[in-house]
Amino acid sequence: MKILATIFLIAFTIMSCKEQEGANDNAFAKAESVNTTLQDEYVSYGAAISSENSLTKSEVAERYAALAEGDTAVVKFEAPINAVCASKGCWMRLDIAYEEQVFVKFKDYGFFVPTDTKEGSAIVEGKAYLEEVSVGELRHMAEDAGKSKEEIAAITKPERELRFMADGVLLKAE
Repeated sequence: MKILATIFLIAFTIMSCKEQEGANDNAFAKAESVNTTLQDEYVSYGAAISSENSLTKSEVAERYAALAEGDTAVVKFEAPINAVCASKGCWMRLDIAYEEQVFVKFKDYGFFVPTDTKEGSAIVEGKAYLEEVSVGELRHMAEDAGKSKEEIAAITKPERELRFMADGVLLKAE
């Protein structure tokens, strides 16, 4: 009788463990599904940032309008991507309101975005500022963007530009 009771207890223990494993697998699958959903929505570059509380294009344009030369503002905003450095992905241009663009660089040259990023939108978090860009840098950026020699040669004056140093970037997944 003791042998029968021992066999029964062993069988019961094994069956209990199997049910527990199945419950854990199911919980893991649910957690993995939620994580995949978030990953499917955005691809992150640089510092981890969230998509919550992002300013709109027009709100960030108002922030830039309030900046004076030498001022900075820490902001997070979402805007359509206009261009990306075709050479390395080391910068991008985002469209904001009033037909203006923001030139985005990445903090400490520490990360890049894919060079084939042409459409969609990005969420960036970091520092907004104004800068006068030299002719040399403007020509370098035009070269990185794949402009013709004639277009590059036509750049003869420095320009005041809306700039942004991004700590982190979220790109909408395709």
